[in-house]
Amino acid sequence: MLTVLCESPGLLAVHDRPKPERLPGEVLLRVRRVGVCGTDLHIFTGHQPYLAYPRVMGHELSGVVEEADPDSGLQPGDAVYAMPYLSCGDCIACRQGKSNCCVRMQVLGVHRDGAFTEYLSLPRRFVGKAEGLTLDQAAMLEFLAVGAHAVRRGEVGVGQRVLVVGAGPIGLGVMIFSALRGAAVAALDSREERLDFALRHTGIAAAVPLGDGDEDELARITDGEFFDVVFDATGNPAAMERGFRFIAHGGRYVLVSIVQGDIRFSDPEFHKREATLLSSRNATAEDFATVIAAMRQGQVPHAALATHRLALDDLPRSFPSLLDPRQGVIKALVEC
Repeated sequence: MLTVLCESPGLLAVHDRPKPERLPGEVLLRVRRVGVCGTDLHIFTGHQPYLAYPRVMGHELSGVVEEADPDSGLQPGDAVYAMPYLSCGDCIACRQGKSNCCVRMQVLGVHRDGAFTEYLSLPRRFVGKAEGLTLDQAAMLEFLAVGAHAVRRGEVGVGQRVLVVGAGPIGLGVMIFSALRGAAVAALDSREERLDFALRHTGIAAAVPLGDGDEDELARITDGEFFDVVFDATGNPAAMERGFRFIAHGGRYVLVSIVQGDIRFSDPEFHKREATLLSSRNATAEDFATVIAAMRQGQVPHAALATHRLALDDLPRSFPSLLDPRQGVIKALVEC
């Protein structure tokens, strides 16, 4: 089967690998779509902290069932999606229903080879039926579920003021699901074309360009009170530290992005607000279900989000173009 391997930072190569053999309890998938994530771009550029090369990237996937156990509830030809966080099921996090932060987590495309290939065999509990969804929609479930999980962590409610810093795909997902909960959402980003996209497609109330006067504008639109919930989806340490300034008294700060190194903040400012600091990692089956329901109801602008398409066998040539901001990439889908 055709497989694209990231052999080292900046180097993708096409290989011919044996088709995987399905084990009992597993589902053999014919991969059809793979979304390109910021994680994949970080792997390609050599900035992913949890990875050893070489690696087959790709964890946002949809496909069709090739083979499955007779009692699995799946039939050959069924359209499916994968939850790419392969959790152990018995560690302290899994026992609390927090499989998204499993102690022994194996993420497809990061800790083990992923979906930039033609076939994958995965345990049944990580494969879901994509009933009522297209293959494109099913391939976009994962990054949207990350956003939905962050919104659930932040306990966003009706009428609350929400700020999302970073208007990449994850940030857009946070905006969509915050708005669906009835919040008044503002976005802060350095790229005006991303802010324009968010205004047109995500239901946000305001978009503020990063730069001189941005803090004054955020204060103005909140009557000087700032935000009940602030989300950082930048992956930038300076932005993550600056975000503490935008939390309202009694508010919450959710770090969706992850960076190598330490994050610092002023304890007196944090303490006087009685602020809550939260991390948000991956997503759970509940979050996938939230996204599926929203997609079935037409509440997710999936067609607008899918801005670029690539062919699997052309990835070594075409993949580097995704790093160019001039390309206007929101979500690129690899067609297998």
